[in-house]
Amino acid sequence: MSEFELFFGLGLDHILDIDGYDHILFVIALCAIYEAREWKRILILVTAFTIGHSITLAMATMKLVTLDASLIEFLIPVTIFITALVNIVNRDHELTPKQVKQNYGLALGFGLIHGMGFSNYLKSLLGQDESIVNQLFAFNVGLEVGQIIIVVVFIVVGVILRTFFFVDRRDWVTIVSSAVMGVAITLMIDTKFW
Repeated sequence: MSEFELFFGLGLDHILDIDGYDHILFVIALCAIYEAREWKRILILVTAFTIGHSITLAMATMKLVTLDASLIEFLIPVTIFITALVNIVNRDHELTPKQVKQNYGLALGFGLIHGMGFSNYLKSLLGQDESIVNQLFAFNVGLEVGQIIIVVVFIVVGVILRTFFFVDRRDWVTIVSSAVMGVAITLMIDTKFW
């Protein structure tokens, strides 16, 4: 197995690991407000998250930035909660171009927080390698592919429910976002750092 395949697999596993369901919840929260026909917006959105995630993952892995792990573990469900809350606030209408850009900004900014969450584990895997660029690239490509898999599954389930069970857009956004908010609150309580 090549180094690229190894770190690609780690990135893919990181996002698809059911034990790390916080990332899955976040991706679902990002996508909940969009229709299947808006797949380009969704792809840009999850890529913005990956970019943010990649920046702090690289910075933390190279020891350019360090934050208390317990604070990061608390902030991750906060980002999930805020994303789901924004969905509920915006559920009644089509997103304006300004709101779409704000969503991209939130995804990028919250990706910065999520990237810090996995950096300690990745640092231990990388050891003392001189150059970690290839490993980080492979990891982040795996992460992006994993997010796309989550998005596709979520969108297909949404299309099925909305088409065959006549769930309207507003109800779909409310149900999904409320469920995500509930789990995020539980995670915030479980990971409080004070």
